[in-house]
Amino acid sequence: MQSLRQNEVKQVCPQGCCPTLLFNSSPQSHNITKPRNSSSECRHNFAATTTSSIFPNTKFTNHESLPSLQQSLNEFNKVYPQYPETEQVDKVRATEYYHLSFSNHTCLDYIGIGLFSYHQRQQLQHHDASKTQLASSSTPPQSPQRYSDIPFFSIAYKTGNLKTLLLHGGYESEFESAMRRRIMKFLNISENDYFMVFTANRTAAFKLVADSYPFQSSEKLLTVYDYESEAVEAMINCSEKRGARAMSAEFSWPRLRIQSTKLRKMIESKRKKKRKGLFVFPLHSRVTGARYPYLWMSRAHENGWHVLIDACALGPKDMDSFGLSLFHPDFLICSCYKVFGESPSGFGCLFVKKSAISVLEDSSIAGIVNLVPEKRLHQQLEDSSGTDVENEKKSAASSLQEDELASLTSFSGHLQTTRFEGERKREIEASELQIIEVPADILGTQRPVENLQDKNVQDSEIGRFYFEYRCLDQVDSLGLRMITDRARYLINWLVNSMLKLKHPSTEGAPLVKIYGPKIKFDRGAALAFNVFDWKGEKVEPVLVQKLADRNNISLSYGFLHHLWFADEYAEEKGRVLQSKEGKGQDVTVKKKKERDNLGVTVVTAALSFLANFEDVYNLWAFVARFLDADFVEKERWRYTAINQKTIEL
Repeated sequence: MQSLRQNEVKQVCPQGCCPTLLFNSSPQSHNITKPRNSSSECRHNFAATTTSSIFPNTKFTNHESLPSLQQSLNEFNKVYPQYPETEQVDKVRATEYYHLSFSNHTCLDYIGIGLFSYHQRQQLQHHDASKTQLASSSTPPQSPQRYSDIPFFSIAYKTGNLKTLLLHGGYESEFESAMRRRIMKFLNISENDYFMVFTANRTAAFKLVADSYPFQSSEKLLTVYDYESEAVEAMINCSEKRGARAMSAEFSWPRLRIQSTKLRKMIESKRKKKRKGLFVFPLHSRVTGARYPYLWMSRAHENGWHVLIDACALGPKDMDSFGLSLFHPDFLICSCYKVFGESPSGFGCLFVKKSAISVLEDSSIAGIVNLVPEKRLHQQLEDSSGTDVENEKKSAASSLQEDELASLTSFSGHLQTTRFEGERKREIEASELQIIEVPADILGTQRPVENLQDKNVQDSEIGRFYFEYRCLDQVDSLGLRMITDRARYLINWLVNSMLKLKHPSTEGAPLVKIYGPKIKFDRGAALAFNVFDWKGEKVEPVLVQKLADRNNISLSYGFLHHLWFADEYAEEKGRVLQSKEGKGQDVTVKKKKERDNLGVTVVTAALSFLANFEDVYNLWAFVARFLDADFVEKERWRYTAINQKTIEL
């Protein structure tokens, strides 16, 4: 890993006290005079201020009594006076992701790293329409294509095995090379230490490791997840088939803190063995927002484990403050999507430490992919015939054919690209070009779009462009402090406001139950909660999600598991645990598989770096509508009336 940028890892509390360096390993750091107020005191003050200043001594029992958006924003800014300093995020959202405002869409179901901006794809769409009109002067102007017809790229599967690819390499297009280097630069990961491969998705990356790790000799698989993950479950199933003994950390009810004593015992097993197995650690729960100390990674390494870090739930700049320059995992997985607020299609990234390659085993695997510009993929599919396996082999082989590459672009002459800052420009022949065929104005230069319609413009001039990963550039420009501070203010306001919603009864029963950390300085920007009616019965998360979607709010739902209940919560344990299918179960079951099937279904919300106050207010106002005992029935009637048919919610 590259060394951390010191100016990026400074973190200052909202009250302006106790600036601290998250990482400073220099000898001089021990001689620095401590600030008057300690970091822990500032964190405590932040939580206390949030609790006491947001709707103090107030409870809301009617959704119509909620203050307006503007009133709430004014009060929000008084509690968090530094929030307006993050207005640059609002400018980026307004200019590059304006579809979120135009569609009045509250997008709270994305976690991951975006590559491109909505404005980029609109420019690409405009260019595609302009090029169509230039193709034939007799053809009348056509409306722009839908985005789904012109994605930035698609994926094509490779064959082979992971270890061979890591040891001997493989064909990589200029497009893939630029993508890989830009992502590694963004994540602050050094090519000197790690190899990176593209995978079809997050699940494929986990399965690749499970298929290649030597579980016959290092048989343990230890995971740390407070929720059910499709990717992790796929890894566990695959690993157990290969002889692994799967174990999991447990989480204390109701805050879902790691049961540290139990996890330490599993990591520090006294059984003498050079390598115990694979430790899979997320650092941040993508469901509850709980953050876990990365020192667990160091402890696992010291006790003979290989470590896989799941970075899929980290914020877009968390890697900069993450400490990977101090603790080097053997494997790291993250996921990337194309455009925030659109279809979250994209790919997974698997990073393998070069020193860990030797421990992997040869295996027949699937899931490694090539990134292919869409039009090139269409060409491959049109030329292919035979079985799916044969087609995949043809797809990989065809990437090496220069004559096919030349047919994929209308450019001629020399084309100039810039990979990213710090690298020199390089001229390549058109036959070598493996980037989406877009001209200069689409991806970075200042030449107006209308110049595309000037037939006198030479092809070589049109073809000169800079390829941008605009979303990554925007996040780099905004920086760690602005993004994390903004998320901290928004998520803690949302948590506090949710807890102010009470049913109109003398007891004031809460409408919402939050699982995991509540108001906390360093919680993640994800929230797990459930809504309860006036009788104390849970409204099913799937129903809440459907109703939210109908109100233009995108939420998700998840399943919390591996829960540990202290004796004082024994009675509550029987009420809250249920199967994945939502049915109550006997909580005294002894078999591990049956215990793992017990948990709590929850609604989940995640704040992206583009989230604003209106997003969290919209969610709060929507949830408050459940204070109306007839809300669900009214929604069912309204939906039936509009669609003229009965829909079972």
